Amino acid sequence: MLEAITIIMSMILVNNYVLAQFLGICPFLGVSKKLDSAVGMGIAVIFVMVLATIATWPIQQVLNKFDIGYLQTVVFILVIAALVQLVEMMLKKFIPSLHKALGVFLPLITTNCAVLGVCINNIDSGYGYLLSICNAFGAGVGFLLAMILFAGVRSKLENEDGVPMAFRGVPLTLITAAMLSLGFMGFSGLFQ
Repeated sequence: MLEAITIIMSMILVNNYVLAQFLGICPFLGVSKKLDSAVGMGIAVIFVMVLATIATWPIQQVLNKFDIGYLQTVVFILVIAALVQLVEMMLKKFIPSLHKALGVFLPLITTNCAVLGVCINNIDSGYGYLLSICNAFGAGVGFLLAMILFAGVRSKLENEDGVPMAFRGVPLTLITAAMLSLGFMGFSGLFQ
């Protein structure tokens, strides 16, 4: 139990996929303009990461059994794409406002390297099934935390009059992301 908590906290703070490993940057930069859509994307990513891990870990065991582990990336991408389609259909049916707010970024979860990275890192780290799910959940919560923090900072900076014209828009967004990433480096070494 303690190992699971350590893995979850480590993935949220120390090994944050967005701010420490720089995976999943496209939705991080694209959907973080508004807090509502950032939270929605973060929750969708948590859901997809956990479901992808639940599906891909046993598939990897089958691939290993037949000595075809080299198909891992292709198979995992297909599984993730199917899961994202499932999430998109569910959002469209049950939460159409969030589906509309996420727009083109929802299908981008399919190509979100953080989701694929979690599935592959679970295998490479040698985690068992339950620890892999904990790792995926922690990575998703870390993604959500990064999205919320960044959306909050961006909403404040977008309305500031004191920002020089040359820094408005993309430059300020990238500088802010870099500073947020530097802030998270302060957590390194917190969990062993």
